[in-house]
Amino acid sequence: MTQPIPTGFRTVTPGLVISNAPRALAFYQEAFGAEVVSRMYMPDGTTLMHAEIRIGDSMVMLGEEAKEWGALSPYTLGGSPVTLHLYVADVDAAWDRAVKAGCKVEMPLENMFWGDRYGKLTDPFGHHWSLAMHLEDLSDAEIEKRAAQAFSAK
Repeated sequence: MTQPIPTGFRTVTPGLVISNAPRALAFYQEAFGAEVVSRMYMPDGTTLMHAEIRIGDSMVMLGEEAKEWGALSPYTLGGSPVTLHLYVADVDAAWDRAVKAGCKVEMPLENMFWGDRYGKLTDPFGHHWSLAMHLEDLSDAEIEKRAAQAFSAK
């Protein structure tokens, strides 16, 4: 029987529009350890219409920018308001890998008041990524107290 949510997918799956999607596939493999699950080309055989990658236990879809279809990349739009957040077991190693692959540091890794070690990057295709590792479980009251301390220090 066909399942309403395909095997390997979650309820929400992000989809990225990329200028130079084939290069992005290789980059995401290098930077984030992505596994290419599928590729679908336009009839011309060269334009990557759709691809699926797995990063950890999550799928991400991506495809080539197609202005005629309203599929616009962050470069065409002048940026992106979206961030893809990755929780990993060793954020320092994952961070170093992504930066060495070519991600630009937007906010360096730090131990944050909410209990995560966290930082933000932008990939060469204009998409934003945050990487984190959960360090400690805190109550809402503890997070609120730490947030007040963190913001009063600035």
